[in-house]
Amino acid sequence: MHTAVEIRGYRESSAGTELVVSVPDRIGGLIKKKEIRSAQLRLDDGRHISAEQRKKAYATMRDISDYTGYLPEEQKQWLKYLYICRTGREYIHLSDCSMDEAREFINVILDYALENGIPLSENALERTDDINRYLYACLLYKKCAVCGRPGEIHHEDAIGMGNDRRQVDDSGYRKICLCRLHHTIAHQIGAVSFRQMYRVYGIVFAPEGRSAAG
Repeated sequence: MHTAVEIRGYRESSAGTELVVSVPDRIGGLIKKKEIRSAQLRLDDGRHISAEQRKKAYATMRDISDYTGYLPEEQKQWLKYLYICRTGREYIHLSDCSMDEAREFINVILDYALENGIPLSENALERTDDINRYLYACLLYKKCAVCGRPGEIHHEDAIGMGNDRRQVDDSGYRKICLCRLHHTIAHQIGAVSFRQMYRVYGIVFAPEGRSAAG
């Protein structure tokens, strides 16, 4: 079940943070019957979707609609249900949702565009509201993080001269997906200059979960 709760208090210790929460529904019987000992927690700071987030979301939905041929309103509803399926969250209203919900919705629809090779009217880098998630998606779907064209893996941390890339465990190396052109530029100008010029960077890519920022 998903429900909103009120945080009444907290206490921090070396083990973490203990919360005192108030749940509007009576769930004691459910907890006892199913012997529930764990739950997911999503914190909401109360901030509403920003004008910039709304602009990014609607521009991306419009691009997807233009590509698929669905009417804009139909496409919006379809993407909202995709958001529900991929996140497990409730139906989203872009007029008054939280900034956190808007960020996750933008993540979902950008992931969908990258996954399906849907062209956007501007670089996806300008649309993202979560740069680390965007870089992860580019690696996952093999799209250049700079321009969106088909890409290949660029190791920001050098594997080392003479080592066989097929045999070296590179799971702890920072990587970024780049097209052939931007891959060449990255080698020519180096990691620091490339980061400054294009505002993207290598991350530790963990396909089973989320990656850590580089």
